[in-house]
Amino acid sequence: MFGIITKLDKQVFEYFFALSEHKEWHLLARKISKTGDGPFYFIFSLILFLSHSRGGELFNLAVSAFILEIPLYLILKNAIRRKRPCHRESVYLGRVSVSVGQADPLVSASGFNASKPFEPSDKFSLPSGHTAAAFVMATSIWVIYPQWLLLAYSWAIAIGLSRIALGVHYPLDILAGASLGSGSVMAVLYLGGH
Repeated sequence: MFGIITKLDKQVFEYFFALSEHKEWHLLARKISKTGDGPFYFIFSLILFLSHSRGGELFNLAVSAFILEIPLYLILKNAIRRKRPCHRESVYLGRVSVSVGQADPLVSASGFNASKPFEPSDKFSLPSGHTAAAFVMATSIWVIYPQWLLLAYSWAIAIGLSRIALGVHYPLDILAGASLGSGSVMAVLYLGGH
């Protein structure tokens, strides 16, 4: 059973990763992924905190969920130690910086900026930290501003898919990150008596 799941995980990865062979999709994936970097969450929450009547609730919920999610993420990532696709699949090494950052000449000819390959933030992939954080925010937004549900979750899903397209995560990493992020918010709500 695990072999079937692993095979499917790799097939779905290859499909989404192949999309980023097109320069426009690759650049879009980078931009989407960038919105999942840490500072965005604090700035977004702070803006809502200062400008919306329920912004303080969102800020407190998101911060509480991140306090739970971040240590769990670090423990899981370092306990599981699943190698990233870019560290495992030699065919992808030209588009993703592994350690030396040397680009494949064929990739360079296709229009990618070989001098600036995409570099993952650490060595391991499971769970996806970008996706976990995006789902902390999306779930927090859904709880406080239910009318923003579709927008919030569409953005969080796009973050996860961008991480696959960039070659730094498998789909199961994304599912694990989404579960960890959403689960952290739900745990905070449950423990807080909501």
